[in-house]
Amino acid sequence: MSPTLDALAYPDGTFAMVAMDQRESLRTMLAEHGRPDDPDAITAFKAAVAEHLAPLASGFLIDKGYDAPRKPGWILAADALTQERGGPVTDTQLDESVDPRVAREAGAVALKLLVIWKRDDQRERRLEMAAEFVRRCADAGLLSVLEPVAQPAPGEDDFALDAAIVEAAEVLGAVRPDLYKAQVPSRGVGDPDEIVKTCEQLTATLESPWVVLSNGVARDDFPRAVELACRGGASGTLAGRALWTPALETDDPTTALATTCRDRLSLIADIVHQHARPWREAV
Repeated sequence: MSPTLDALAYPDGTFAMVAMDQRESLRTMLAEHGRPDDPDAITAFKAAVAEHLAPLASGFLIDKGYDAPRKPGWILAADALTQERGGPVTDTQLDESVDPRVAREAGAVALKLLVIWKRDDQRERRLEMAAEFVRRCADAGLLSVLEPVAQPAPGEDDFALDAAIVEAAEVLGAVRPDLYKAQVPSRGVGDPDEIVKTCEQLTATLESPWVVLSNGVARDDFPRAVELACRGGASGTLAGRALWTPALETDDPTTALATTCRDRLSLIADIVHQHARPWREAV
């Protein structure tokens, strides 16, 4: 029997999930803060984040090759990323080395696919990839978490982030993932009423519950961004950098994770409990 989104949610049906599936991006962040960025250092940091933040989270996202916490719900990244060191992810593919049935047997309840959405000649391929991802998850009895990230296409001078976020939802939301993960409109800054209005557009467009990610939002702006998104119909968040990057900025990452970072996650959880739309109200 396939799980429901209760496997990733708090008892009230809202989400505050931790993303720890960064790869080259994490390596770059470690190096920028003068930290070792070898495979052992990456493994140790991911393990420390899981130890200190997973117990407070409703779900935990990790990439292959790492042990996931037994609780909360384990989401496994199923995307192969095109990314130069120090740069953003510019495209993705389905990671064919991730076997959904094996993942389920190992304890995963969901897979996640990042899709870079651009107005270019690859839109149909990306739509077909998203649909195939949702089918694979359903066939294996796993939840599907789809994460479109809108970026300007080469030479696109009139790129408008909010319009692109809504367009991505209109096109990719049609594949009906179990959970849709969206960017925060306007990166969480500016007129709050306009941000809520754009989030309401997403809510009206999507037939799935949705949550927001933190990439692109300044860390200190993220709590406000989550509240505004939830007021516009989001069911919570699946975030990484806004939660655990303070641990990169101190000589004692473990203490920072156990204090500052846990406090940040607790704050986000309080916000979603107060403002988010429970996922069952969205289906």
